[in-house]
Amino acid sequence: MTDVQIGYAGVGILLALIALRVPIGLSLITVSFGGIYILVGARPAFGALGVFPYTFAATWHLSSIPMFVLMGFFCFHAGLTKGLFGAARLWLSALPGGLAIAGVLGCAGFAAVTGSSIACAAAMGRIAVPEMLRYRYDPGLATGSIAAAGTIGALIPPSILFILYGIIVKVQVGQLFLGGLAVGLLTAAAYSAVIMLRVLRNPELAPKADEQITWKMRMVALIDVWPVLVLILGVFGGLFAGIFTPTEAGAVGASMALIIAFIKRSIDLRGIWSSLMETLTISASIFIIAIGASMLTRFFAYSGAGDQIAELVHNMGISPLLLIMAIALLYILLGMFLEPIGAMLLTLPILLPLIQAADINLLWFGVLVAKLLEIGMITPPIGLNVFVLKGVMGEQISTGTIFRGVMWFIFADIIILALMVAFPEFVLFLPGLLQ
Repeated sequence: MTDVQIGYAGVGILLALIALRVPIGLSLITVSFGGIYILVGARPAFGALGVFPYTFAATWHLSSIPMFVLMGFFCFHAGLTKGLFGAARLWLSALPGGLAIAGVLGCAGFAAVTGSSIACAAAMGRIAVPEMLRYRYDPGLATGSIAAAGTIGALIPPSILFILYGIIVKVQVGQLFLGGLAVGLLTAAAYSAVIMLRVLRNPELAPKADEQITWKMRMVALIDVWPVLVLILGVFGGLFAGIFTPTEAGAVGASMALIIAFIKRSIDLRGIWSSLMETLTISASIFIIAIGASMLTRFFAYSGAGDQIAELVHNMGISPLLLIMAIALLYILLGMFLEPIGAMLLTLPILLPLIQAADINLLWFGVLVAKLLEIGMITPPIGLNVFVLKGVMGEQISTGTIFRGVMWFIFADIIILALMVAFPEFVLFLPGLLQ
């Protein structure tokens, strides 16, 4: 076998291992180590196995990941986000489908302190869906809106996807945050518009609540939101004002979340310990996958497979638009089966040479990848967010009902994707202000 053929065989073996449910981090490291061993020998293979974990984990920018994760867990265990939905419900009650819109905006706020799509869907599913069902909302609308809104978690900063992408591709994380913020807010607005249009067309989907809501009740509800507002303004205000870097922002956010929790007296030693252990577990899994992806990049460099693929695509004369459409389909399919971080790190070593050869803006592409992977999280037949919400609701609502409710939001996502491709400056405008 030639070196290039060994590279292709490695990809095939990698996909087979993932299909057999071997953990993606272990699959990446095993295939990369074996490929390097075959191509250049035992010493470079064992050298890579020893050097890559250290060099990758020692990256200064990577320290922001466990810090942002820790911030999210402090907020979760301290209940700092509980007031988001309640306040949104009172302020938006007059709108058609107000409770569902409140759920979407609650997810957007929750995303700003967790950065996790699945966490958003699980947390808001427990809070918002029962409330909507109590007011006789259509089950498909209630669950579909929350499952879809959970996808905003990977777009609104802080996003672990953006941090990892920025480190690997050498794009400023702060600029990725701003690009993702624009698309995340557009997504929240589009989902809210979908809800309003559906309810205006069929008011039975979301009957108006028969309750008197006063301005005093609305103002009192805002009191429960202050922890999240202070955290968002403190972290991201300081970040975008240049007071501290994206790397430092994670530590600032975790510290602020803990201080706020102490002020509210809403966290104890058990909550702090749980936050630390859960952060350690998640960060370790992310790092293992990322190390495997780095080794896969080196394996592909040795084999020359990545360069050959890029040259082949270039010689075929495939337009950047067709390339983007093919990549979009790939990521949506992968997003149905794999967690977004794993799917992105699995594919970047293979796709990056193609993107660079096509002269596609890497910042714009990073935001597009995040959006595509999150669409995969709600796409039938295996949308992870849907099954997370199904787990929360139990036998109360069927999986088919949730997928039926989600489809309306997928149509909105397709429109957003078309706008991102047709008008890339929409993504690049805010990051351009930092240059």
